[in-house]
Amino acid sequence: MYSCDDLLIEESNSFLVARVARIHGDRRRKVIQTSSMGAVHQLLVEKGRQGALDLGAHERPVVEAAAGYLGDEDTAIGYLYSGWCQAALPHKRLPDTEGWQIQSDHTSLIVEPGMRLGPAGRPVPVGIPYGSRAKLILIFLQTEAIRTQSREIELGGSLRAWLAKLGITVSGPSASAVRDQAERISRCRLTFQVQKGSALGLVNQNIVDEALFLETPDEGQASMFLNTAKLSEGFFAQLKRHPVPLEEAAIKQLSNNSMALDAYAWLAYRLHSLRRPILVPWPSLMAQFGGGFSQLKHFKPRFLVSVRLAMAVYPEAKVEEDAEGLLLHHSPPPVARKLVAVR
Repeated sequence: MYSCDDLLIEESNSFLVARVARIHGDRRRKVIQTSSMGAVHQLLVEKGRQGALDLGAHERPVVEAAAGYLGDEDTAIGYLYSGWCQAALPHKRLPDTEGWQIQSDHTSLIVEPGMRLGPAGRPVPVGIPYGSRAKLILIFLQTEAIRTQSREIELGGSLRAWLAKLGITVSGPSASAVRDQAERISRCRLTFQVQKGSALGLVNQNIVDEALFLETPDEGQASMFLNTAKLSEGFFAQLKRHPVPLEEAAIKQLSNNSMALDAYAWLAYRLHSLRRPILVPWPSLMAQFGGGFSQLKHFKPRFLVSVRLAMAVYPEAKVEEDAEGLLLHHSPPPVARKLVAVR
């Protein structure tokens, strides 16, 4: 007899990576990066940033991200629950009444918008979290929870200081965006569903169980900002079982690109656990990361750019582009295991 936790944990290593294929034949593949140090990183070491840009062998954003990462001495480590390394939130705002669904052959995730008090006694939906700011807040919450080994997290000053370290000034429109995403995260509800044979596991949970909003000045006007949050017991338990370490120097270079953040977290989770090369087909990648795209021809080039950016800050990653998908090779994790101490 399976329990829901048994099903979810058993599926955790293959969550949303559907229809993977063994590699056969001798098809031509375009190598994105296969050496222990990627081509763009080696070029930066030999030619410098301007020399690498002048050669034009790599897109400018990739060179800039790689150069920024290599020149950053920050050794801080962030953490993200393995499930969130494989489940992408929307990159753009959806109507506040709409939910969000990601689905593979065996696993699905549903995110439902929360509600707040509205006028005339009718509650109004706040919408589900989306974009790079939502991803960063999720990383911050989970990093602090692992660092302190506590479900209770202070966001106010600590979140602002952390975002400032990433080069994000929390004022004006930026403050409004952070405040909005923090509220969406605190109010939304998750449903994880796993099908294994004739057994179906279903877990409903919030990310945050308790939250305290305080009035803060924002360009002369008072506004409510999420000051403290308490992660739900179920979510915190899963996070402690399956934390994925990420480099904050890498997160900094991708902080304004939600799809690149998704790609980096996915590769950080997936590559080091592989025992053999695995081809992830394009339809599976689109199902996992391409919510909001209606056609594969539009998703594919956008996602390839995001993967290149992710690999610009993950030099050890080994990935090849194939006509049928991405070929993933075993690679060292971005954060050496000896540096990770999670109780």
